[in-house]
Amino acid sequence: MELKDYYAIMGVKPTDDMKTIKTAYRRLAKKYHPDVSKEPDAEERFKEIAQAWEILGDEQRRAEYDELWAHRNDPKFKQFTQHNNSHSNQQSFSQEDFDDLYASFFGQGSPFEGRHSRQAPRQRGQDLEIELPVFLEEAQEEHKRTISYHLPVYNVFGMIEKEIPKTLNVKIPAGVVDGQRIRLKGQGTAGENGGENGDLWLTIRIAPHPLFDVKGHDLEIVVPIAPWEAALGTKIAIPTLKDKILLTIPPASQAGQRLRIKGKGLVSKQKSGDLYAILKVVMPPKVDEKTHSLWQQLAEAQADYNPRKNWENK
Repeated sequence: MELKDYYAIMGVKPTDDMKTIKTAYRRLAKKYHPDVSKEPDAEERFKEIAQAWEILGDEQRRAEYDELWAHRNDPKFKQFTQHNNSHSNQQSFSQEDFDDLYASFFGQGSPFEGRHSRQAPRQRGQDLEIELPVFLEEAQEEHKRTISYHLPVYNVFGMIEKEIPKTLNVKIPAGVVDGQRIRLKGQGTAGENGGENGDLWLTIRIAPHPLFDVKGHDLEIVVPIAPWEAALGTKIAIPTLKDKILLTIPPASQAGQRLRIKGKGLVSKQKSGDLYAILKVVMPPKVDEKTHSLWQQLAEAQADYNPRKNWENK
């Protein structure tokens, strides 16, 4: 009867964390699984790896094993193993052997005792996350969407064995913004041993709009105007997400000027955002002789005006 070096079997160090040990177990179990492995000693190695994982994969069992391993060279320990070797052909410790060794060596019942019948701990399922594109117009009101995704099913080695298609009808609240996450409780992967299911998280992605740019809950729209509209002022119809409104362009407006339209941005729980109209002065594509003459008259009338005056001061 032999107390094996389970750390060496797993190819890890006693100081390695549980994640490292679990990764090593999955890699080795996959390599030596009798159903897929071509190694000559696959079956024996697989049993050995499984036995090592049974001990090292449990925090308490691992601590108790470490205590036994630390005393493996003590005379009482050797006496116990030699005595049992003379009565058994076993090559490694069984559950009962651990119980007997603890009772003999530490003078108490083994903490392992009765554990073979204990239930495996509950494990919560994994969360899943998918991106959900939403149009700006849709984001203004609560609406229902049908989403489809795949639930991964993992085998004992942590590898995806299959994927189960799933469809849900979900409610998207009004006022969602780009990057917002919506939790659908229990719609992730299934829990193990009675553990609760993971969750599904929807990450909202606001689709680009041909007219509006999104700035938080505010919107921006570039409004092209003619030079005379900028100079004289006017009223023009501009689109919003729901309808059209009349926007007053004040006289002597400048290119790049921002005009605020209150409450015409994106909705939110507290208040609606605003819409900002950014003026862009656009010249006519062609200028005939009459138009050129009028521009010339304007230039002469404003001969004292220098739009680059600030450059001279600097």
